[in-house]
Amino acid sequence: MHAPGPPRTRSWWGWGWEEDAATDEEVTALGRAVAGRFGTGPLEAAPAPVLADLDLPEPRVAAPAALAHLCSDGRRARAAHTYGRSYRDVVRLLRGQLDHPPDLVATPRTERDVVALLDWCADAGVAVVPFGGGSSVVGGVEADVGEGFAGAVSLDLTALDRVLEIDRVSRAARIQAGALGPVLEDQLRPHRLTLRHFPQSFEFSTLGGWLATRAGGHFATVYTHIDDLCESLRVVTPAGVSASRRLPGSGAGPSPDRLFLGSEGALGVITEAWMRLQDRPRWKASAGVEFTDLAVGAEAVRALAQSGLFPSNCRLLDTGEALLSARLSPGAGALLVLGFESADHPAGPWLERALELCRDHGGTLPEGPRLSDAGAAGEGAAAGPDGAAGEWRRSFLRAPYTRDALVRLGVVCETFETACTWDRFPELHASVTAAVEDALGRVCGAGAVTCRFTHVYPDGPAPYFTVLAPGRRGSELEQWAEIKAAASDAVLAAGGTITHHHAVGRDHLSWYEQQRPGPVGAALRAVKHELDPAGILNPGVLVRS
Repeated sequence: MHAPGPPRTRSWWGWGWEEDAATDEEVTALGRAVAGRFGTGPLEAAPAPVLADLDLPEPRVAAPAALAHLCSDGRRARAAHTYGRSYRDVVRLLRGQLDHPPDLVATPRTERDVVALLDWCADAGVAVVPFGGGSSVVGGVEADVGEGFAGAVSLDLTALDRVLEIDRVSRAARIQAGALGPVLEDQLRPHRLTLRHFPQSFEFSTLGGWLATRAGGHFATVYTHIDDLCESLRVVTPAGVSASRRLPGSGAGPSPDRLFLGSEGALGVITEAWMRLQDRPRWKASAGVEFTDLAVGAEAVRALAQSGLFPSNCRLLDTGEALLSARLSPGAGALLVLGFESADHPAGPWLERALELCRDHGGTLPEGPRLSDAGAAGEGAAAGPDGAAGEWRRSFLRAPYTRDALVRLGVVCETFETACTWDRFPELHASVTAAVEDALGRVCGAGAVTCRFTHVYPDGPAPYFTVLAPGRRGSELEQWAEIKAAASDAVLAAGGTITHHHAVGRDHLSWYEQQRPGPVGAALRAVKHELDPAGILNPGVLVRS
């Protein structure tokens, strides 16, 4: 396991660790850069909020004596569990606008505790919002449960964080759902195994959260979604416990696991899962490839996705994204961050063939490929990617902290993502970009929208858009709501999905209802009624209350 570092404190209002947040000096420098880009006057940073200044309403409910030791009504606990960490959430937290804090934060230590807490809440008419690492960006963990409940409890699963059993023969493990990414991997590392699921939120999200939201990991092909790694689930519902059988595959009716994957805590609380593992990679190979523009790069990426090479990283960044996150030289076009890894064989030949495909489509390689062998120098000794690829990775991991700094400066900065088939991508990219640029002009007077591919499939990419625009102090939420609506309408009109890996939550519900087939919606409502008769589980998510 990794040696423990100095203790750090999770931010109650922003992303990640308080110690890693941008300093006031860094925020000021960022403000000068953004003001120069948009030609605005100086941007003044709002001060970071102070926990002691919050005026939270008194809890409306108290836990029964038998459960009181699992529950907290402390100010910090309630504030940290009020929202996720989307742009909209951070704006409200920065303002001290906590309209719907949970009355209690419950932290079960065992599955029996989960059962007992759900039984009490069902009897008392208290809503339950399952909560993992709190990294939701779609309103999925917000305690805005509507009227008709005596109160709301945020059910924090992070104490259920152990790898309970490892089947080395089948290469699988039984893992509790509250395990945060680093906690999970630290327990697998001595066995030279890995789940190999690394979303951007890896450090601050849990296995249960990944399963409940059908999360996408960092790797761009093959095992992109957590669905592909799930062997079986154990789920506590108000109607009983659902435990599926461990199998590599089954044709016995609709999959019980698929019912709960993506259910976002509205149908049950995932308490543990058997997950398919992989051997830890030894060989890695990476390179950055430049193209004249996104359209040319997209054709190369399609060829890669359909080649059977299955790169671990295949991120295509348009000019704006590349300038922001990879420091690509001005005047250059799109950048492809390409990588391969393996526990079985050196990855160099696969990279070489991929680079040959890229050259066939006009790609150029400003820097040579980078190869590493962890086995030759001891595990962990292999250097990470350098050059443009390394710059992109560092920016990728730092991006949420930068977002928080931009929020303090009053900048509208948010993302949205989708997926579509290759034949639809050119039109989707054009129409969505046009719709967002029009909204930015109307709402903000200026702004930019950029695009990158986060995941690619043989039949299509997952485009991920970033919006950056000057905001009006006090009106940022309304500005973003109008931009988000324009983007979402355009995505659905162009044949994309309302979300590829961010989940539905409360923010996407109206568009999800348009995308979801009518009979499936009726079936989902019936399932909700059967599994959660009192309707206490995450009201307002997936199914309207």
